[in-house]
Amino acid sequence: MNAQLLQPAFVDPVLDAQRGFRAALKALAEPGLIQHLPSAPRLDGLAPATYALCLALLDVDTPLWLAPSFDTPLIRANLAFHCGCPLTTRREEAVFALLDEQDLPDLGGFDHGNDRYPDQSCTLLVQLSDLQTGPTLSWRGPGIEAQRQVNLPVSGAFWLQRQHREAFPRGLDVLFAAGHHLIGLPRSTRITEEFA
Repeated sequence: MNAQLLQPAFVDPVLDAQRGFRAALKALAEPGLIQHLPSAPRLDGLAPATYALCLALLDVDTPLWLAPSFDTPLIRANLAFHCGCPLTTRREEAVFALLDEQDLPDLGGFDHGNDRYPDQSCTLLVQLSDLQTGPTLSWRGPGIEAQRQVNLPVSGAFWLQRQHREAFPRGLDVLFAAGHHLIGLPRSTRITEEFA
């Protein structure tokens, strides 16, 4: 590993990792509500919230699949050093996957879990340009009192593919990140808009 590529991570590794982990849990417990990570560090190519999620969630037991846009020497070196996570080129082996909006139309190959162990599915960490533009979608399900209106700059192809692949309790959980913010989309959330 090239030590010159290494950049600082969390200022307080324990407390900041706990904050990041709690923000991720809260985002999935309250789908569609924006969570804020003010102390997230910076790494070229990753939004602060994306990097904070990686630092909080990844470790030696969580193989990570990188989309080509994130597969850079800088990102590889820092995730390997700070998280210790193994990198895999095989989607089916990934516990986490790091993608951007261009990668979302193809979710093929990621592990959706099985009926006995649905929790063994892959979690998608998706970096977006923002979390407040795009078509208005109605989200319903656990953690949402009635329905929640959400706007994300995500193509209709992603929502269609998610709809065709979901078979609760199997499915993919998603954490969308932009800037210092994130939004959770658990597999239990139903998107009620029609996508044609």
